[in-house]
Amino acid sequence: MSTHSRASLEAMADFIVGAAPAAAARDRAATAVIDTVGVAIAGSIEPAASIVRKSLQLDASHAPDRLCSVWGTSARAPAPDAALANGTAAHALDYDDMCFVSLAHPSAPLVPAIIASGEIAGADGQAILDAYIVGFEIQARLGRLMNPRHYQRGWHCTSTLGALSAAAGSARLLGLDVAKTAYALGIAASSASGLKENFGTMVKPLHAGLAARDGVMAAILAKNGLSASALALDGPQGYLHAFDSEGMDLSTAVADLGQRWEILDTGITVKLYPSCAGTHPSLDATRDLRARERFTADDVERIEIDVDPIVPTILIYDRPASGLEAKFSMPFCVAAAVVFGSVGIDTFDNERLRDPRVAALMPRVTMRVDDEIGRGKPSLTQARVRIQLKDGRALAQEAHGARGYPENPPTQADLDAKFLACASRAMDEAGSKRLLASVKELYGRRA
Repeated sequence: MSTHSRASLEAMADFIVGAAPAAAARDRAATAVIDTVGVAIAGSIEPAASIVRKSLQLDASHAPDRLCSVWGTSARAPAPDAALANGTAAHALDYDDMCFVSLAHPSAPLVPAIIASGEIAGADGQAILDAYIVGFEIQARLGRLMNPRHYQRGWHCTSTLGALSAAAGSARLLGLDVAKTAYALGIAASSASGLKENFGTMVKPLHAGLAARDGVMAAILAKNGLSASALALDGPQGYLHAFDSEGMDLSTAVADLGQRWEILDTGITVKLYPSCAGTHPSLDATRDLRARERFTADDVERIEIDVDPIVPTILIYDRPASGLEAKFSMPFCVAAAVVFGSVGIDTFDNERLRDPRVAALMPRVTMRVDDEIGRGKPSLTQARVRIQLKDGRALAQEAHGARGYPENPPTQADLDAKFLACASRAMDEAGSKRLLASVKELYGRRA
């Protein structure tokens, strides 16, 4: 057994158990947790979330103390099942937050896992925020080590990294010691999976639910004595090798845990469009040009979008046949932004998908890779939009990030409006406002 590997895994476990996050980190975590609850409630009525709940045969009439809430419903379930249902709902609309180091949606698996674990542990809001932070740090450190190779290989980081982050946060809340926390990470490493080929289908949000469930289950199993290899992460047949990691030296990823905080340095991107993050810079630029130049879809001859090499591996649908596919279609998203002026949850309804104005404009939208776009910048954050109008005007705008990104964060008004719009899909206006006030109070935000 490599003492080097053992030391790295123990360093991760020691950080998870004993880290004392700064107040600024808790503030970032509170934003993420509240936003995720909102998008999960909105996603709870989506088909993928409904199918998962039906498959779990959740019972709304039976609610002993050891069961956990299933958001958007009156049902309760064991912690792993609640995490599965809520994680799927959180990712069902692709409206949940992003991290461009991990190339993942960090909160969709992590928040359902830690809230379920927190419910059975009787944890308060601050404990849940601290669990979020340690889970986020583990995910971001692994993402920095493993990407872009891991992601380009076809793995969905929300799931492959999310299972370990969910295990880390759950282990913290369930009070595991260092040895058992290391076991939880090892157990989660064997359950992690998720294929990008399933983007644009109901399986993509299921990835987040499975990662949340597996993280909770890993912590429970470890708490009850199930052991795992100390080489599960970086052994010769371990997690890093099996998942085709860019880097193989786990010690570099954990060297400054607790001294440098990824949640502060890297930040979390709150989505202001319910579509793949690869569309967001282009959507901002398109909408800005439309507002400034006041053109319509009938005025457009063609639109050219230059992107980095990662974007086409995600935006794989030129002519989407469903709302889920449309979230991963640059032609649809940009055409919809021109036609409607905004992109929201209802943009991806079947009625909008079949709108003849959008259908007519999509073939005139092309996406091309420019290797210089985003060089030295995180993937998915840079774009160039060029619009040729029929009257001869040539419009262009570069996008460096998008609204909601750490460099251009949403205002509290933006966050509140998004939460209320999401919650209103499953409850009335008064209930949405009460819920927002309640979660803000729980996580230390002024109502």
